[in-house]
Amino acid sequence: MTTVSDAPEAPALIVGLGNPGPQYEKTRHNVGFMVADALAGRVGSTFSSHKKSNSDIVQARLGTRSVIIAKPRTFMNLSGQPVAALARFFSVDPANVVVVHDELDIDFGSLRLKLGGGEGGHNGLRSISQHLSTKDYLRVRVGVGRPPGRMDPASFVLKPFSAAERKDLGVVVEEAADAAELLLSAGLEAAQNRVHPR
Repeated sequence: MTTVSDAPEAPALIVGLGNPGPQYEKTRHNVGFMVADALAGRVGSTFSSHKKSNSDIVQARLGTRSVIIAKPRTFMNLSGQPVAALARFFSVDPANVVVVHDELDIDFGSLRLKLGGGEGGHNGLRSISQHLSTKDYLRVRVGVGRPPGRMDPASFVLKPFSAAERKDLGVVVEEAADAAELLLSAGLEAAQNRVHPR
């Protein structure tokens, strides 16, 4: 199987997860979209519609890599169909797919990188695993923390970040964009060594 580290020139797909529509723009569940926007800004591009995959995409180069940055236009729990369609259309191996998503099990402001593993109740990841027929794709997990008290996690992720969190959100989004780039340029292990706390 192709891996990021032994095929540095292979095309890569970075997918930011979120829900479409202005009412969801600033919510925790949409942090993947925010990171995709940051990456598009770095290459000076704006998203355009890719009808065959029902996604908005930017085609660019990050370092030596040809990269497709994508935001599915479906709701989060149906993300798998657009992601699989993009991977097929651009001939991207699942090992070169990077999914950026919100993560309840990590404190706000922290990042974790991994390949494969479970979906932790994240419906977007579950849909992607199902449609790619594998869990072996890369993840940039952006911590949003646990809901306070007895708040339902599904309600929590659909709420905007708190005022205190918003002060740091821009930095967190840029760090997650850095982590996605690092995954592609350095490979998983080297990226984890730099991103994960010691």
